[in-house]
Amino acid sequence: MDVAHLGHVELLTPAFDKSLRFFIEVMGMTLSGQQGDSAFLRGWDDYETFSLQLTAARNSGLGHAGWRARSPQGLARRVTALRADGRAVWEHPGGFGHGDAYRFHDPDGHVVELYYDTEWYRAPEDRRPALRNQAERYPARGVNLRRLDHYNCLAVDVAACREFFQRNLGLRCTERIVFDNGIEMGMWLTATNKSYDVAYGREGNGIPGRLHHITFALDSREAILQAADTFLEAGVPIENGPHKHAIQQTFFLYVYEPGGNRIELAHSGARLVLAPDWKTITWSQAERARGQAWGLQLTDSFRTHATPPLPEKNP
Repeated sequence: MDVAHLGHVELLTPAFDKSLRFFIEVMGMTLSGQQGDSAFLRGWDDYETFSLQLTAARNSGLGHAGWRARSPQGLARRVTALRADGRAVWEHPGGFGHGDAYRFHDPDGHVVELYYDTEWYRAPEDRRPALRNQAERYPARGVNLRRLDHYNCLAVDVAACREFFQRNLGLRCTERIVFDNGIEMGMWLTATNKSYDVAYGREGNGIPGRLHHITFALDSREAILQAADTFLEAGVPIENGPHKHAIQQTFFLYVYEPGGNRIELAHSGARLVLAPDWKTITWSQAERARGQAWGLQLTDSFRTHATPPLPEKNP
């Protein structure tokens, strides 16, 4: 339990200005600051200074995922474990919002970061909430994202990534998908009592390091429905939902931000994993073929679109 929770994700975007406006005006996030080619944003109940780092880049995708450790000692233990496992770990100097960190690659090449020292958000006078136990005033703007929830990557070898996170970071696997041929097609891991903080699905093109989506939490199913109306008014096409996943029972809605990255809005209700001896739920190929909880079959793009885009094939 040395890893406390997912702290932030870095999204790369080739349409920086449009992406920034999207997250502020449509999603309702607060801009905490800018540094270099990056903007740092937050949901109104994220306790840290930022949960989304938006970085201008040539291609879309995941820059890195940052996890906060529970203590300096826990951070040191995880770095030692990673190096003992043969992983290259490099120090990354502290920057906007948090102190020095350590970075490494998961088996599929995604960059993962561990840190402990962080800046708690201090709302300026015009953003201070009425209640002391709330990080920031409710924005009443656009979708009104509450907090970062999880991220979902693709991997050529899902099982290898699951075992890596379990072995080196102590994450627990709550659910997974195994097809009839024995290949692990998906897995969901948690560092907390939430049912998951990160998920991986199988990359069918053999291209490592791709991102499927990042997810922000809203307060209720009704908030997801209201978000759908917000997207309608803003001219943002909805890819999938609103609907309910069978796995993890998340009420969901998917759209794309202007840089091409998929964004999910989710509400998981009161579902928590409280059992210390939770037994992983394994879904079969036949069960997954039935679709989502209420029978919806997701669009083809859900299985084909990820970032960065696939390399163009020469004619």
